[in-house]
Amino acid sequence: MPLDRKAHRETVSAAKTEKQPVLYLHDIWSVKSRRHKAHTSMAEDLKTQEENFRQQNKSCFVLGASGESGQMLLKELLHRNIFSKITLIGRRQLSFEDKAHENLVQEVVDFEKLDDYAAAFQGHDVGYCCLGTTRAKAGVDGFIRVDHDYVLKSAELAKAGGCTQFHLESSRGADKNSNFLYLKVKGQVEADIEALGFERYAIYRPGVLLVDRQESRPAEWLTRKFFGAVSAVCSTSMSIPIQLVAKAMVTNTLRQPEQKTEILENKAITILGKTLEK
Repeated sequence: MPLDRKAHRETVSAAKTEKQPVLYLHDIWSVKSRRHKAHTSMAEDLKTQEENFRQQNKSCFVLGASGESGQMLLKELLHRNIFSKITLIGRRQLSFEDKAHENLVQEVVDFEKLDDYAAAFQGHDVGYCCLGTTRAKAGVDGFIRVDHDYVLKSAELAKAGGCTQFHLESSRGADKNSNFLYLKVKGQVEADIEALGFERYAIYRPGVLLVDRQESRPAEWLTRKFFGAVSAVCSTSMSIPIQLVAKAMVTNTLRQPEQKTEILENKAITILGKTLEK
C-alpha cells in the first residue's frame, strides 16, 4: 500500500511537471494579449484626445527650435497637427524648405533684452522650452545665463502673456542642491519656474539623448554610441532616443493630470513616448 501511494504521488508530480510549460506559455500569451489590448486602447484614446484638443484652436511657442531637441519637437508638433498656430522664438530666423513649415510664425528676439520683446510671448496657450547650451561651449557664465536666466525670463513673460501650460526639457539628475554645476542650474530653473504658478507645468528629465550631434565632440560621440548600442539590446534608464522625448512632450500636452506640476523621469518619458507605437 505505501508503495502504491508513493507511485501515485510520483505520477501526479510528473503530470504537473509536464503541464507546467503549457500553462506557462499560455500565461505569457495571455499577458501579452492583455498588454496589446491595453496599448491599443491607449492609442485610440490618444487619437480622441488629439481631435478634441485640435478643435480648441490653441496656439503654442517653442524656444530652442534650432537645437536637436527643438527640431525634433517641432517635427512632432507639425506631424500631430494639434495646434492652430505655432510660433518659434529665437535669436535668429530659421530657414525651412519643407512646405509643412510654411505657416510657422517666427519671432526673432535678443535674449539679453527680453523685456523689449514681451509681445512675442503674448497670446500663447502652451509653451515648450528646449533652450540650452553647455559649459564647454559657452563657459560657466554663459551656460548659467542661457540655461537659467534666458529660460526663466522667457517663462515669466509667457506667464504674463497668458500662457497656462509650460513644458520644460531639463535633465536626468537635475537638483538645485547638487554639487555639479550643470545639474544644479537645471534644478534651480525647474524650481524657479514652478514658483511662477502655471496652471500646468511639466518637467522632463531625460537621460543621455541618443542622436547624432552635428557639432559632436569626441567624448559625447563615444557616449552616445555606447548607450545607443546598449539600448539596442535592452532598455536603460540612462539613455533615450531623442524622438521619444519629443513624442512624450506632445502626448503629455493632451493629458489632464491632477497635480499642477509633474516631473517625468527617463523611464516615464520612454513609456509615454511609445504610446503611439505599434
